[in-house]
Amino acid sequence: MPDTRREEFALPPDCHYLNCAYMSPVSRRVQAAGEAAIRRSTVPSDIRTEDFFSGCDRVRELFARLINAPAPSRIAIVPSASYGLSAVARNTRLARGQNVVTVFHQFPSNVHVWRRRCEAVGAEFRVIRPLADGRPDARTWNEAILEAIDGATAIVALGVVHWTDGTPFDLSAIAARAREVGAALVIDGTQAVGAMPFDLQQIEPDALVCAAYKWLTGPYAIGAAYFGPRYDDGEPLEETWMGKVGSEDFAGLVEQTHRYRPDAARYDMGEAANFILIPMFIAALEQVLDWGVDTIQAHCRRLTSGLVREAGHGWASQGSDSGGSGTVGHLIGLDVPDGVDPGVLQARLAAQQVFVSVRGSVIRVSPHVYNDEADIEALRRVLWEAGALRAGL
Repeated sequence: MPDTRREEFALPPDCHYLNCAYMSPVSRRVQAAGEAAIRRSTVPSDIRTEDFFSGCDRVRELFARLINAPAPSRIAIVPSASYGLSAVARNTRLARGQNVVTVFHQFPSNVHVWRRRCEAVGAEFRVIRPLADGRPDARTWNEAILEAIDGATAIVALGVVHWTDGTPFDLSAIAARAREVGAALVIDGTQAVGAMPFDLQQIEPDALVCAAYKWLTGPYAIGAAYFGPRYDDGEPLEETWMGKVGSEDFAGLVEQTHRYRPDAARYDMGEAANFILIPMFIAALEQVLDWGVDTIQAHCRRLTSGLVREAGHGWASQGSDSGGSGTVGHLIGLDVPDGVDPGVLQARLAAQQVFVSVRGSVIRVSPHVYNDEADIEALRRVLWEAGALRAGL
């Protein structure tokens, strides 16, 4: 891959957008797919019966390839991560005396649904914190998660990396421990899948959900979810006609069968065939596969590795690891020094056309293939100025 794919996006030349963890800009390729889909929708007679299913099936095929799922039939089309997680929660057994294990400051979609389930049945909601007196350390945090999973654990819910600072979770070890006690492992892959390698058959989670509008570089309000064998006989959130056996036969819909499809399509959202978002999602998945997630991760790591090394001078790298399990290149966090207001700093960066996120007290930096060293230099200038001011230098 070239040093940057900037020309494939419509970002202004002076825009240093280092915020893919917030929202990816759609590429020209995805934009073109959306425009073509809108034009097609002006003539509904051009939309055939088979088009209600072919686009969704293409998404299933591409997403399954991206995560190395055993079969496209295990992929559902969802409007959001929270929707997919709600479908998973509805079909995961949880009883009084059991517990759900998650992590501190987890993204809300993978918290609220489990907290509510725990409250409803009288189960324990276990939130595992990083070191109380320091920055997250991947090794010790992962050890604490493993220790929290016990014979009463019914569900382990977390991301691939922590969404605020990129701290990596040892999913192989966590998955093995979850299987040992019979717990369901439910992963929100939104902040990792598409930006770093993820081998579903190696980790074997019970469910994985991903929104499309971040690292999958797709449009908003659509995503994909993997449902493993644990959910083969589950009940979806919606009683959609397309989720029923025989729905391909439009003439036969008058029979109104109530039998769900035997695959993950039973969990599809209503109107999953969305004739504008689905073509855009297909284009996005195809381009991520064309770029290659290994190449994407390597490109991002080249850009952020210097920032991690230089994270002194009043800045401490969040997500850094002293235990050897590494860091991710596409999402890092920088601690804001004492005396520096994160919101003021974010505004100062934006005034220089440098766009990042503030999550808690962390400056979250998340580049993609449209970024280059000039974007990092623009960020570095403002950060060092803020650090120098704090230190009185």
